[in-house]
Amino acid sequence: QRVVHSSGGGIVLARLNPLVITAMRSGGRIGVWLALLLLNARAFYLPGIAPVDYESGADVDVFANKVTSPVVKVPFGYYSIPECPAPENVKSKKHRNLGQILSGERTDVTGFKISMLLDETCKVLCERQLTIGDTERLRQLIRRSYRVRLNVDNMPLVVAGKSASGKPSFQMGYPLGAVLNNATTFLYNHLELTIEYHRPEFSSTEFTVQSGGDPVYRIVGFMVNPSSRLDCSKDVSQGGSPVKLGPGKVKFTYDVKFVESQIKWATRWDPLLAPSAEQKQVQWFSIVNSIMVTVFLSGIVALVLLRTVHQDFLRYNQLEDEDEIQDETGWKLIHGDVFRPPPYMAAFCVVNGAGAQVFWMSLFTIGFAVAGFLSPANRGGFLSASLFTWAFTGVISGYVSAKLYATFGGENKRIVSLGSMLAFPGFCFSVFFVLNLFLWFNGGSNAVPFLTLIFLLFLWFGLSVPLTLLGSHLGYRGKPYEYPCRTNSIPREVPPPPMGIRPPYYCIVTGLMPFGVVFIELVFILGSLWQNQVFYMFGFLLLVFLLMIVTCCEVSIVFTYMKLSAEDYRWWWHAFSFTAFSGVYVLMYSILYLLTQTEVHPVENFATTMLYLGYMGLISTGFALLTGYLGFISSFWFIRRIYSRIRVD
Repeated sequence: QRVVHSSGGGIVLARLNPLVITAMRSGGRIGVWLALLLLNARAFYLPGIAPVDYESGADVDVFANKVTSPVVKVPFGYYSIPECPAPENVKSKKHRNLGQILSGERTDVTGFKISMLLDETCKVLCERQLTIGDTERLRQLIRRSYRVRLNVDNMPLVVAGKSASGKPSFQMGYPLGAVLNNATTFLYNHLELTIEYHRPEFSSTEFTVQSGGDPVYRIVGFMVNPSSRLDCSKDVSQGGSPVKLGPGKVKFTYDVKFVESQIKWATRWDPLLAPSAEQKQVQWFSIVNSIMVTVFLSGIVALVLLRTVHQDFLRYNQLEDEDEIQDETGWKLIHGDVFRPPPYMAAFCVVNGAGAQVFWMSLFTIGFAVAGFLSPANRGGFLSASLFTWAFTGVISGYVSAKLYATFGGENKRIVSLGSMLAFPGFCFSVFFVLNLFLWFNGGSNAVPFLTLIFLLFLWFGLSVPLTLLGSHLGYRGKPYEYPCRTNSIPREVPPPPMGIRPPYYCIVTGLMPFGVVFIELVFILGSLWQNQVFYMFGFLLLVFLLMIVTCCEVSIVFTYMKLSAEDYRWWWHAFSFTAFSGVYVLMYSILYLLTQTEVHPVENFATTMLYLGYMGLISTGFALLTGYLGFISSFWFIRRIYSRIRVD
């Protein structure tokens, strides 16, 4: 059997044997905890997830999140729209985490008065006298498809519907109104709220419902059917009249209906997160496509490693007379220059350190999400986890850049350390600060407050910078990478490239391959970021991420080998850029997505366009650094490996 006990931070689930159940019945709570300790119960803790139990007649609080639109990417606060005012002398009972603040989520208290299991009809929320200015403001919001997002017990308000295949589908929030024939605007002033509840077998206030206490209930769904009604008791389908938007007094009303559901509290998010059959089909097509690309590249790498390189080993190691040595060609001929430090080696070390940090941050965050620690019930959890993981992985950035620079024998160690601490984080913060000014100017609810900016600076300078310094210290003190070949004092001349094609042009092809692996997943991520869709298929995301890692390594190894075979030893930056160019494709596709998949007009919605391009520029830069680092580190391993297997006089 199973028992659930709630605390402020989460729930404890334990699987008990009959002796524990006997202790529960005889000793009460003390007996339960003693039994758990003495009888070795197997338990685990789910952080941040705690059910709320309601007794019949208990108050059910409704919180306002924000008002969002798929057309204009500037959200607004619930009380910034000219409808019902905020209740007086009432403060929010919830605190927002860092991710919620940065994404503009709110927890404003509303005027809805709801009691558990108590149905209501035509309950008045407020009456408001709309002015001409209010009317124009609402008309603009309605025409731009703004939707109001509310929450009850951390469950979002949704409008239920049917997909093209006939299966249930849900839209977050309800529209403010509707436009008929692109002329008449109607205001939705009546909400039919449906709250689904489940009566649990075990609760947090009583160990069992049958133990003599009052029955308790848990909320598992929150739906709405908005409508426009002059008389709240008559819908338009019943002969009622709608409310045309215009100056005058408007009454805002709502109905409340409680419906028992068989959905349990632990699975209440499943209907909202369940992918449709079309999404599953597209995801599997993406996986198959990525696997095919990876298998194709694996075959090429196997050909290079097992046939070409192996034959080179045999040929080079069997050369005996001087005439054969003089006729050496290919990658062995440049063994005295292949490990010559690259130009701008300080910048090279910094970008690879930043790429290593982005890589491990992404891997840890996706891993936590797949493990279930970043549930959508924990709003803002994914963004918060990403930021804190980035701060803690600063030690990786400092270590990678410092060890590379020590291997090159560089002398400006402070420059590399400062670059690791300030370059990429400073670029991200500068872009973020400029975009935040746009949001302040436009009155967006996701404009970050001043104190949050101070906290972000503390996260940067108080946590990330010291850890980066620690990583740099460890990198400089540690043993640098060893080269299997000595570097000549005089660099040899580089012959013209084969067929006159310069290596930078290879990036057009090489960058396309990692982008092709993640393309379908990128479509879902963009829909989640910019079209208010829910993304929770982290299992697919992790699989695609792993395939992308393999693809980046294989692409870089193949083209780096081709470059060395052409007797061109300037491979450092090229190995990085071969795969980093995929970030350019991400940016190009994001622009195409803005023009074709959204309803945003780039000229009319200048602020939205700036926000979109700014944040997608940051994402593309991070993706380029990540893939570039994977390309370089795999080529570096490959080159050290092959040159250690040949005899060099």
